[in-house]
Amino acid sequence: MRVEISRSLVDELLRAAAASPGAEICGLLLGGAGRIEAILPAANVAADPAHRFEIDPATLFAAHRAARAGGPRIIGHYHSHPTGSAEPSPRDAEQAIGGEYWLLLGGGAARLFVATRVGAIAGRFEAVAMAH
Repeated sequence: MRVEISRSLVDELLRAAAASPGAEICGLLLGGAGRIEAILPAANVAADPAHRFEIDPATLFAAHRAARAGGPRIIGHYHSHPTGSAEPSPRDAEQAIGGEYWLLLGGGAARLFVATRVGAIAGRFEAVAMAH
């Protein structure tokens, strides 16, 4: 499986992650079949943003409303691992909902995964190639 995403979007996310070494950044992935067209940054409202992420509900609700009105569809989300790698963690696996894309940032890298019921990675994910 391959998903298209522009190099400029990936670079933007890597810069944002590097600029936030003490807290996970997060946001939504917007697009359609096989393509991430845009990102929507969100505040991380987790109680412990250094080790967890929780997308600001106001951003999430606004994105759903926009999609219902004909705007871009939410196809997943992104977040960083400030002190880790761009690999799904056990905590990520606990939160995974099948079919969503997870773009993870860590260690200066960006990797894309799709959440599945049973996956080869962390028991819940499969790797997805990014085409630029």
